[in-house]
Amino acid sequence: MKILLAGATGLVGRHVLEQALADPRIVRVVAPSRRPLPAHPKLENPLVDFSTLPPDAPWWPVNGVVCTLGTTLRQAGSKEAFRRVDHDYPLVLAQIARAHGATAFALNSSMGASVHTNNFYLRTKGDVEAAVVACGFPSLTIVRPGLLGGHRAEFRLGERIGLFALRLLGPLLPRRYRISPADRVARVLLDAVVSARPGTHIVGAENFAA
Repeated sequence: MKILLAGATGLVGRHVLEQALADPRIVRVVAPSRRPLPAHPKLENPLVDFSTLPPDAPWWPVNGVVCTLGTTLRQAGSKEAFRRVDHDYPLVLAQIARAHGATAFALNSSMGASVHTNNFYLRTKGDVEAAVVACGFPSLTIVRPGLLGGHRAEFRLGERIGLFALRLLGPLLPRRYRISPADRVARVLLDAVVSARPGTHIVGAENFAA
């Protein structure tokens, strides 16, 4: 099958890309990105601006899509910029891919995502989940990991402190509050679009804890 991966340079996206390129079930990976990725015989890497995705580009027709796009409020610089990256970009991606015939979509979201919360971050995640559901994919998987474990290219002090605390307390905590290793989250996202189970499926953080 042929898949499209958005967010290939992020923590989870890097693992999805590595696993997809090594997966014999996948013959082509389309990974649009802002900067070039390392070349691979199975990889098609169009350089794009996610704010102006080309709706008629020839690389859109795929079987399934994995979306790991996301940022933080601090990185984005404002609530408006954060919502653009975590809500608007994934939604436009989903709409265009569905229009070109994609039947499976896997979205990396967050534990606690809800359209009813007052927390801006989690409400944004809940809003994009609801919007992608409305796109009508025959197979949709929404993954809600906890604090992600793995090596990031950029330094995040708060995340480092949280990871340290969770490593100490992990065995004492319920599974959903433990660290979610990025490679495990990636495997669930990738397997979701390959298996393409009919319906909408929510995968909670408890499924990733060691």
